[in-house]
Amino acid sequence: MQDRIGPNRSGTITLPDSFPLKGLAGKKIRTFGFIQPLLDGVKLFTKEDITPSAVDRKIYFIAPALALFPAFALGATLPWGPNFGLYGILTPVADVEIGVLYALAISSLGAYGIVLAGYASNNKYSLMGGLRASAQLISYELAMAMSVACIVMAVGSMKLTNVVVEQEKPLWGLLEGVQNWFILTPFGFIAAVIFLIAVIAETNRAPFDLPEAENELIAGYHTEYSSMKFAVFFMGEYAAMFIFSGIFAALFLGGYNILPVNWNHLYQSTGNNLFHIIDNANYWLAPIVFLGKCFGGITFFVWLRATLPRLRYDQLMDLGWKSLLPISVANFIVVGIWIIGTSLYGPIGGWGAAIAAMVITLVLYLNILSVSKKGAPANDKRTVTMVTSPKRTVTLVDPAKTETP
Repeated sequence: MQDRIGPNRSGTITLPDSFPLKGLAGKKIRTFGFIQPLLDGVKLFTKEDITPSAVDRKIYFIAPALALFPAFALGATLPWGPNFGLYGILTPVADVEIGVLYALAISSLGAYGIVLAGYASNNKYSLMGGLRASAQLISYELAMAMSVACIVMAVGSMKLTNVVVEQEKPLWGLLEGVQNWFILTPFGFIAAVIFLIAVIAETNRAPFDLPEAENELIAGYHTEYSSMKFAVFFMGEYAAMFIFSGIFAALFLGGYNILPVNWNHLYQSTGNNLFHIIDNANYWLAPIVFLGKCFGGITFFVWLRATLPRLRYDQLMDLGWKSLLPISVANFIVVGIWIIGTSLYGPIGGWGAAIAAMVITLVLYLNILSVSKKGAPANDKRTVTMVTSPKRTVTLVDPAKTETP
């Protein structure tokens, strides 16, 4: 994802010539960049810490901690294993009744650290980055909340553990051998796409990294930060990416389950012991699977940064308010119709009503777009004409020959 010589060339360990084991003396051992995070940490700890004289010192020092706190607070509610047996005792750390609402509330606190960092720095570029972060958060928090509300209404509970258990039921209420991961359902897929876009904006990652646009704001809200305080902001950013990847996995990717397959059902229906072995492995490997999905989310974030250019600010706002929010509200209505149809006519009636609602919503949305485009005045053509300036003559007067009255 990058073509520069960087982390993949760092950390070559050269053994001394006096090394006791023969054959290893003077040998170079490549670490393939695995110790790069450790080296970056040591480097940032040893760099000079510069604090400008005109900053608001209390808020200046508190802001990095506020940026790091939400990610660790959110990690306590993630279910990285089943809620029975050994893992039922260990995970999650706090199985709160309002787990989804808690995640939305705590995640929004991350903007406080950014806004206060921009304010306390006494720098107009930093302040602009902080204000951008707050406006960005408000714009995309609404769409994120509506997308999560679709899942909460479908599950009937805000506990993340219940959301994962709900995804272990038959797909669409019909296919017994396949788990009902919400990303495999029409309304869940739409909610997943909206949630993912909103999370990228919420973590200030490209293409939504307007609060720290280096070509406009130098470094944005952390321009005046150095050494470890500078590193804390990035620790908070990457920790938030990791935790949000876990929340995404719990909401849409079946949480700690390896594949969307009901292994226990296949074992009971076929009697094949292989399915029973895989079912046991699915239980004991749950933490590794969940962490793997989190690392997959981190990889996606990095891949996206290396792929897409930064949006303009008006494009960022248009996407949040004119596209994501209306679509998420329409999707919320579709889920409500699906629940009513399922309760009255069973799974088939519910999905029939939901598909009809989706078609109607799409037609209305396209009509609104066409009407808004027709009503908008056409942009006037603008031409730039280069005009030569008129000739000017300058007359030089010799002061010696000028008569004084």
